[in-house]
Amino acid sequence: MGHGHGHGTLPPGGSSASGRYVRSLTAALLIGAAFMALEFVVGLTTSSLALISDAAHMFTDVLGTGMALAAIVLARRSGPTFSRTFGLYRSEVLAALANALLLFGVAGYVLVEAIGRISAPPEVSGLPVMLAAAAGLVANLVSFGLLRAGAKESINVRGAYLEVLADLIGSVGVLVSGAITLLTGWRYADPLIGVAIGLWVLPRTCVLARRALRILFQHAPQGVDVGAISTELAALPGVSDVHDLHVWTLTSGMEVASAHLTVNATATQSAVLAEAQDLLASRYSIQHATLQVEALECAKRCGELSW
Repeated sequence: MGHGHGHGTLPPGGSSASGRYVRSLTAALLIGAAFMALEFVVGLTTSSLALISDAAHMFTDVLGTGMALAAIVLARRSGPTFSRTFGLYRSEVLAALANALLLFGVAGYVLVEAIGRISAPPEVSGLPVMLAAAAGLVANLVSFGLLRAGAKESINVRGAYLEVLADLIGSVGVLVSGAITLLTGWRYADPLIGVAIGLWVLPRTCVLARRALRILFQHAPQGVDVGAISTELAALPGVSDVHDLHVWTLTSGMEVASAHLTVNATATQSAVLAEAQDLLASRYSIQHATLQVEALECAKRCGELSW
């Protein structure tokens, strides 16, 4: 009976990539915290719901970025052990899901508060709101640039990136509402922009939550056709059956597979194992695969299992 697996426990780029993520997230965290405080102070002083909404989104940026940073550091320092055989890599996915839940909460708060203000919108001073929003926009542009590369590789960094992106759009909206208020005195501009910011972020939050849940429920990675993998493995020379095939994502950039390959009596198990590993790595970018190569009599037991 043969077994095989790919090597490597870090996502693409290894420790150097996670080191870049730590530096980018730390810088984004410090920038976000400073301008969040500024927006909250000006928003409360001027009674601007749009600015308070933007500051609340920036608060989730800061909190979410902090969780993302903690998750990466935790995953780097706590590798696999006999009691935690996959380490703490899933902490990144949990942080991404927590970020999504925070964004849902903030969007709900803004919508409820805006509805309450529609009937009697308070007077808002446009100039301070515009100045604070402009400062927040600059901060978000810097953070956006810092996190953009990492967001393509890590779902955890992508969670923080999406929050910064949402807040960047929010800062633009606050600038617009401040300009309208300053030039026309129209009081409805501020609560309406606040509602628009809340509604804009919801679809992106749903996407992030769905991606995190797919990983936590161990669904097959998006774009990976498990049926096709089964067919191609079964077509390898010497393989007569493929069963107990599982493909899932441990964390961003770490796809994992396991399968039983039943071979005929004339097959060389080591050759089948090598070909199957090469197939998964070259065609599906699955570097870590645990494969059990077994004779027909050994495979009968698998059919007796209840799940």
